[in-house]
Amino acid sequence: QVELVESGGGLVQPGGSLRLSCAASGSNFNSYPMSWYRQAPGKQREWVATITSGSIKNYADPVKGRFTISRDNAKNTVSLQMNSLKPEDTAVYYCNRPVFPKFPWGQGTQVTVSS
Repeated sequence: QVELVESGGGLVQPGGSLRLSCAASGSNFNSYPMSWYRQAPGKQREWVATITSGSIKNYADPVKGRFTISRDNAKNTVSLQMNSLKPEDTAVYYCNRPVFPKFPWGQGTQVTVSS
């Protein structure tokens, strides 16, 4: 069973940057595509970005050009570098794989963009 632990969130001013990290337990991590998702208060969870096992990357339109997803298979981690943050990026951020069945969701990491 894979366990996911997200970290790196915090409070940042508009225009600032944060780097999120997702640590995954279990074997065969490098064979999975992985994604970042986010859920803002009162809204459904939405997809943010995906990286395949071959490091092909895709992004949702609202974050394209500002966020960068990456992975380190040796460390079983997936990261999300977030630049030029906007108040509308405020949400709890989660990682998981983009296919079913999903892994059990982690606790997420809160990102708040506010002046």
